[in-house]
Amino acid sequence: MRLMQLCFLALALVVAANAQSEPRSAVFVPSFFDPHLTLSKPDLTELHSIRFVTEDDYPPFHFALPDGSLAGFDVDLARAICEALKVACTIQVRRFDLLAGALDSNQADALLASLRIDAESRKKFDFTAPYYATPARFVTLAKSKLVATPEGLAGKRVGIIAKTAHEAYLETFFPKVERKSFDNRTALRAALRKGEIDALFDDAISSSFWLAGTDSQRCCVFRGGPYTESRFFGEGVGIAVKKGNHKLRDALNYALAQLSAKGVYTDLYLKYFPIGFY
Repeated sequence: MRLMQLCFLALALVVAANAQSEPRSAVFVPSFFDPHLTLSKPDLTELHSIRFVTEDDYPPFHFALPDGSLAGFDVDLARAICEALKVACTIQVRRFDLLAGALDSNQADALLASLRIDAESRKKFDFTAPYYATPARFVTLAKSKLVATPEGLAGKRVGIIAKTAHEAYLETFFPKVERKSFDNRTALRAALRKGEIDALFDDAISSSFWLAGTDSQRCCVFRGGPYTESRFFGEGVGIAVKKGNHKLRDALNYALAQLSAKGVYTDLYLKYFPIGFY
């Protein structure tokens, strides 16, 4: 089993333990479907099964357990979709660079592997509506009194990973901060913990697991945000289908809307992200 997967499983236990005292209502769960918009049920008479394809090395979204079985947010979501549509479901594993080929060669029907929706990916696939997005968040020391606004952070030292969308966003909307670039997250987070920077600005999902884990030493908290501007952070993540396969795309959108309306999506979100990242 890969080291990354082992680390996530250990961290997941810590997150779950820390989250026991947090009421569900304290966690903001994003919604990507308008509850007032009712999607018409598509014609499912010709849809008997869905062959999903994913990878197994991107926890908590999709990863292999010690016994070789698949787990993760994406995996559970695929199974819930099939249950909502009352169709058979298979989930195949491929290397990430082989996923698109599985759709092109009709070895799979839908690609569910945390694939970002953007102009480039839209050239290759049709997508469902987003089922999650990765916002950016500021993180500060818990004892900090900083206000995460352009005015509140003016002149403050804010760490980012070099040459990322987060750096570009700060340069555009927080021009008066003193940006400090780091090559990796380990160095970035260590600098914040030691007080060498006043805040960091990074991917909220990875930050949420760091905050809940032992490595952070409970030093820090989210501050301000979330920031979701699509020009910098993408349009979200959707399920990809072969270009022109509108029937399957519509069926998947219908299922996602049903899961959202019935609270199934919320249950899955809290299962894998119990501290939330919005």
